Amino acid sequence: MNDELRIAGRTFRSRLFVGTGKYRSFLEMARCHDASGAEVVTVAVRRVNLTDRSKESLLDFIDRTKYFILPNTAACFTADDAIRTARLGREVGLSNWVKLEVIGDPKTLFPDNEGLLEATRVLSKEGFVVLPYTNDDLVNARKLIDAGAAAVMPLGAPIGSGLGIQNTTNLRIMREAITEVPLIVDAGVGTASDAAIAMELGFDGVLMNTAIAEAQDAERMALAMRQAVEAGRNAFLAGRMPKRLYASASSPMVGAVAS
Repeated sequence: MNDELRIAGRTFRSRLFVGTGKYRSFLEMARCHDASGAEVVTVAVRRVNLTDRSKESLLDFIDRTKYFILPNTAACFTADDAIRTARLGREVGLSNWVKLEVIGDPKTLFPDNEGLLEATRVLSKEGFVVLPYTNDDLVNARKLIDAGAAAVMPLGAPIGSGLGIQNTTNLRIMREAITEVPLIVDAGVGTASDAAIAMELGFDGVLMNTAIAEAQDAERMALAMRQAVEAGRNAFLAGRMPKRLYASASSPMVGAVAS
């Protein structure tokens, strides 16, 4: 089945995006990336050694012939800081794509909508492909698209919480109302069923990190997430049966032969 994800003219077969933080080792990270089947790997620009190539870097464990690197502006608390970080990622050759984060609260890591909108507007005008991490707010998502976002990445729950999809109503509204750019659930997934739910809601992809990296068997969880995203996507495309209040016999009663 030809069901590819397209963002800003680029095509991806996998709808699972994965991160690079919190792993027990770079080798474990590399094994998990392979097991996940992901094609997009997000990297925090501010947490990568970009200057001293004599020292070990997580970039040494990402095969760039297999994976597309998506720099992110994690740990940026102002629009100006996020803009500078995105520019740095491009200047050192990571990508002109950016998963844009402008954090507004250090405890919840919820986004600063005003700063996020400002940074999206500036970076998109500079030729960046901007994928902003935002809350599950339809109005703000619309503003980000108008500002030039190539996709919108609403949270399912707070970053790293593992709580799963907390507000399916808002996400369903966003999915129904936004069709012009891809929607990718970012943050809050804890296990495979969470990823499947996100995909069954009709979202175009899921980005996760902690759910895999902090699993007791991270490599097996990466495989589970791969299967869950694929299953959820297929279930969405198939169209689920209607929910009914009462029973409906699986076998027809008319024409049944009595024994």
